[in-house]
Amino acid sequence: MIQNKYHYMNPYVAGVLLGMVIIMAFYFSGHGPGASGAVKEVLVDKVVHIAPEYAAESTYFSKYVGTHTSLLGKWMSLEVLGIILGGFLSGAISGRLHFTIERSPNVTKRKRLIFALIGGIFMGIGSQFARGCTSGSALSGMSSLSLGGFVSFFAIFGTAFALAYFFRKIWI
Repeated sequence: MIQNKYHYMNPYVAGVLLGMVIIMAFYFSGHGPGASGAVKEVLVDKVVHIAPEYAAESTYFSKYVGTHTSLLGKWMSLEVLGIILGGFLSGAISGRLHFTIERSPNVTKRKRLIFALIGGIFMGIGSQFARGCTSGSALSGMSSLSLGGFVSFFAIFGTAFALAYFFRKIWI
């Protein structure tokens, strides 16, 4: 068993705090938390600014031409910026602000990074097909009692539990 030298927050307390964050996000921004849309916002911003002719002719990008505002004016971009800054602040306060690659002793750093990249790519693609990530689709959807939110939650975590057996060798 790998011993962890850091003390983390009680998961039940963290869950209650996450619920409070969701409520505050709805109250202050009118939206629930979610991060996958920020990638789309950055992509749209770059395409509209770098290739405006292409954006104007594109079926997808044309709806953003003329109505597009700065990334700092988008709530989701500000949310992701806050997540990054909050993560650094949390790491600094708790004494965990250093670069490390969490992995099993039986797995090389290279293999761990490759699988993390592959998993991130699949999650990013899946979030676009599902029209939302775990936070946006599942947590925000469930908090507003959306049937789609519950379906997303069970699909995401059900798939994770079903595939955990096959990927356990990466960690153990």
